[in-house]
Amino acid sequence: MRTSRLEAFSDGVFAIAITLLVLDLAVPPLAESERDGLWAALGREWPSYFAYLVSFLVIGIIWINHHTMLTLVERVDRPILFANLVLLMTVSVIPFPTRLLAEYLLEPEAHVAAAVYSATMLAMGAAFYALWSTITRRPGSLRRPLDPETRRATLRRFGAGQVLYAAAIGLSFVSAIATLALHGALGIYYCFDQLTPSAGDDDR
Repeated sequence: MRTSRLEAFSDGVFAIAITLLVLDLAVPPLAESERDGLWAALGREWPSYFAYLVSFLVIGIIWINHHTMLTLVERVDRPILFANLVLLMTVSVIPFPTRLLAEYLLEPEAHVAAAVYSATMLAMGAAFYALWSTITRRPGSLRRPLDPETRRATLRRFGAGQVLYAAAIGLSFVSAIATLALHGALGIYYCFDQLTPSAGDDDR
């Protein structure tokens, strides 16, 4: 089958996940703003803003790379559809560890929240690579076949990100703030196209 229904469903999940993030940005209580001023009350909410910014970047980049990947695809089958569902499952859960980390970022248990956040991102990265691997292994799914060097280069790019996601879990027990900053840096890393343009330059 063509990719249109997969793309439409995926876009809906991405849109809902990225919208849910903003619902966790709380307005400071009126009593707090009357006591210390609204600017000070807003300033104390910076962990929520930081977590929102990083997770918005992450989900946005996943969506961009998902779209880029599907521009290389001619048709999909059931294994690809199931692999895509696994990716969407990991994306849809991102708002939960985002809120968890925002709430606990300055608390003694911040390392646990950061580890949960990092583990979610590790699972998401693994699911994205599994989808790409499933697509490239299905005969006739790509518009043009990938050469062996392209496959290896893509594997290296995804692998580097996965190593850093795994390292972020360890960093969580050192500094939750540094862990969140690392995920922001990883989002910027994935801003660059991890999929070779030589496999297909067709725009849709």
